[in-house]
Amino acid sequence: MFKIKTLNQISENGLKNLPDDTFVHGGDIAEPDGILVRSANMHGMDLPESLLAIARAGAGTNNIPIDECSQKGIVVFNTPGANANAVKELTIAGLLMASRKIAQGIQWASGLDGDVTEKVEKGKKAYVGPEIYGKCLGIIGLGAIGVLVANAAIDLGMEVIGYDPFLQIESAWHLSRRAELAADLDELIRKSDYITIHVPANKSTENMINAEFIAKCRDGVRIVNFARGELVDVAAIKDALACGKVSSYVCDFPDTALMDMPNVVMTPHLGASTPESEENCAVMAVAELSDYLLHGNIIHSVNLPDCSIPYTGKPRVATIHRNIPNMIGSVTTVFAKEGINIDNMINKSRGDWAYTLIDVDDLHGKADIIVKNLEAVDGIVRVRIIKEE
Repeated sequence: MFKIKTLNQISENGLKNLPDDTFVHGGDIAEPDGILVRSANMHGMDLPESLLAIARAGAGTNNIPIDECSQKGIVVFNTPGANANAVKELTIAGLLMASRKIAQGIQWASGLDGDVTEKVEKGKKAYVGPEIYGKCLGIIGLGAIGVLVANAAIDLGMEVIGYDPFLQIESAWHLSRRAELAADLDELIRKSDYITIHVPANKSTENMINAEFIAKCRDGVRIVNFARGELVDVAAIKDALACGKVSSYVCDFPDTALMDMPNVVMTPHLGASTPESEENCAVMAVAELSDYLLHGNIIHSVNLPDCSIPYTGKPRVATIHRNIPNMIGSVTTVFAKEGINIDNMINKSRGDWAYTLIDVDDLHGKADIIVKNLEAVDGIVRVRIIKEE
């Protein structure tokens, strides 16, 4: 029986895919094998020895201590693309709010009294804004969300230029042929009337929209951020808004430094807040977590490589280890010394870490010996037997 701890409310349509005869789940589970989380901050949380995997029902994983998990052999999953349509729709709304002063106009109109019609006709000029049709939208990051935004913007009559040095084949297949790909970030900056950002928050992307970035932009550029607040240097964007270099900034991450600025619209982190998105993320996270716990397969991990082979029911041994020379030889030697035949095997690596799955014909009652000898190999941090006999 696998124990799953939920740190946030997870959609029942996802949890129902954890069969009662194999899984128990809840918020008060002790010594869990797996954790399902949405936005709860796990930094500083005690990660028990029992913990094998964490599945984030969403794309961003900056609320999870990735490095610590890797060191302890804990696989961290996310759900790329599951909330992509929800974020795309809000981003398109953000583009319109960046242009037409919709939010500011609503706020002003809601406070009117007396002869409302006359006041509207006199006051509406303060909320004039340009159309997005025919303008150039620069999209930084062409993953699942960026591609959807690009295609939707093209359908709305915008010119689109995108930049992604790590563009995946699947994303490229879905991207409209009418979208232009920038050779570098500077080309996108020079050409864009609007810029929207869709990249993960990490050390390399933190404050990537900063004073230097903004200085290269067109005067009056409009910036939209529904990815992560950490991607934008708030002090730099505030200065640029004050002097008019940036006409408007729309984001999903309220900041007190921007509260009183008339050309800023902040929504309360609504990007994935749709019932459809929450359900999609939960279903995907549960599928990833259960496949790993039951079969050892890894799909959509952020700290380990994707690595899976069909499960045939034969004994399976999974090892998480450092990506160092001669590791495969050391692993297979352990089986050879015990006279155990390897039926199937796969090894994948990602950065400093690697993962090996081995199916054997029979463990001959030597599961404990195999685990002990593998754990003694320098560089291996976790060994798991999926099925002993």
